Amino acid sequence: MHQRGWLSSNNIVFIDSEREATVVDAGYVTHREQTVELLRHSIGARRLARLINTHCHSDHIGGNAALARAFGCAIAIPEGEAANVRAWDEEALHLASFGQRCERFAFDSTLAPGATLGMGGIAWQAIAAPGHDMEALVFHAPEEDILISGDALWEDGFGVLFPELFGEPGLAATRATLDTIARLAPRVVIPGHGRAFGEVDAALERAYARLEAFERDPEKLARNAFRVLVVFHILDRQAVTLEAVAALLAGTSFFAALNERSYRLAPAALADRLVRELTASGALRIDGELVRPG
Repeated sequence: MHQRGWLSSNNIVFIDSEREATVVDAGYVTHREQTVELLRHSIGARRLARLINTHCHSDHIGGNAALARAFGCAIAIPEGEAANVRAWDEEALHLASFGQRCERFAFDSTLAPGATLGMGGIAWQAIAAPGHDMEALVFHAPEEDILISGDALWEDGFGVLFPELFGEPGLAATRATLDTIARLAPRVVIPGHGRAFGEVDAALERAYARLEAFERDPEKLARNAFRVLVVFHILDRQAVTLEAVAALLAGTSFFAALNERSYRLAPAALADRLVRELTASGALRIDGELVRPG
């Protein structure tokens, strides 16, 4: 596994044979050249035959087009994402609405819950994992007792529950997904972000506690999403002005809707508030007239 820092998801690399390899998830578009080089180093003379996505958020699919160009690999995405990717609907893919970027790509096949696929000589079952993304999949290897969890479970939580903020039952779906993972009781979890871990019961306990906090206070979920996406945007750009943050908040549909729901501030006032809060937490820093990652 290539454990990546933000902005990119981890890349999980499987050696399928002496000639072929598979990778799960491709990272963010800003890091695409680095992703290609990491995979060249990992697979050596083998052909990268397949790229499989756990879900279609920008930090997992941003390198898809670059990997297809570099290696000629086939791309498989979750079945429920097919229409949005085929049409390249940047609102539905949460690109334009989040102020994020992704190079357009074409996929070769889809994976549905219940499908079985071989990776690295291991049989993996595709399992629906809605919550962070309602069409997301996780992959479970029953014989080896390993779970590739995407953003459904991290060692310290899970991905932002965006569907709940769009009026879908993201909280209930996340609870169902966590219950599914608890029933599987994997020995090892390989997440979309962070290190692989074996203390799965403890991770689930933390995830349930986080979920319960959001269930008690849905506005906490909205505020968390705001902060995460602002930090993501600034990590992507590396340095922005406060005015550019205000323009982001005013000019993207998701931020505008969340502001109306949770803050009801003018974009400049909201940008100032968020940057001050994120600077106090260490997530951002002020460098003269610029806002930079902390």
